[in-house]
Amino acid sequence: MIPAANAGAFALVALALIVIPGPSVLFVVGRSLSLGRRGGFLSVVGNALGMLPAIALVSLGVGAIVAESVVVFTIIKFAGAVYLIYLGVQAIRHRNDHVDTADPSSQQPPSAFRLIREGFVVGATNPKTIVFFVAVLPQFVSREAGSISVQMAALGMIFFAISLVSDSVWAFTAGTLRAWFARDPKRVARMGAGGGVMMIGLGGVLAVAGNKT
Repeated sequence: MIPAANAGAFALVALALIVIPGPSVLFVVGRSLSLGRRGGFLSVVGNALGMLPAIALVSLGVGAIVAESVVVFTIIKFAGAVYLIYLGVQAIRHRNDHVDTADPSSQQPPSAFRLIREGFVVGATNPKTIVFFVAVLPQFVSREAGSISVQMAALGMIFFAISLVSDSVWAFTAGTLRAWFARDPKRVARMGAGGGVMMIGLGGVLAVAGNKT
């Protein structure tokens, strides 16, 4: 089992990295501005669940192979970028769907399953997650304690838990801001479009950043 000192040190490093706004934060904020707190929280859950395959791969030693493969890394990176751009375009196209009308019941919000599924795809296709796990997790593993795979998985779950809490705070904050803007329906539409633009921009950044050479 991983020593408590190692786990505590890793938690501090993970917290320092997670609280700095990055791709996951921008995705969650964009979704919360577009869909409100419910959409933001469900996107957080999906995005966090998307980390689980990376944690499993790294624990089994496959993560290093993925991180070192130019072809696999590039495919995952562009798949994630394209999907983020798609979600951004959809947010802009449907920016008026959540504006109150004469018949509010006619507006059907996206299902919980769909929101979690979309968040999962974004989390699972973020190559930076695998690279981070491959580069950082081994530094906090104790060879003397044995069960290296179990220790790697435990560290991954610590990162998972911290990300879930931190991203939830961002979702709540952005979703509350959207609710404040809801006093003016036109502002809601603009906020939804702004969230879409943010996701499109994030997809573009992901597509051009972190190229393997």
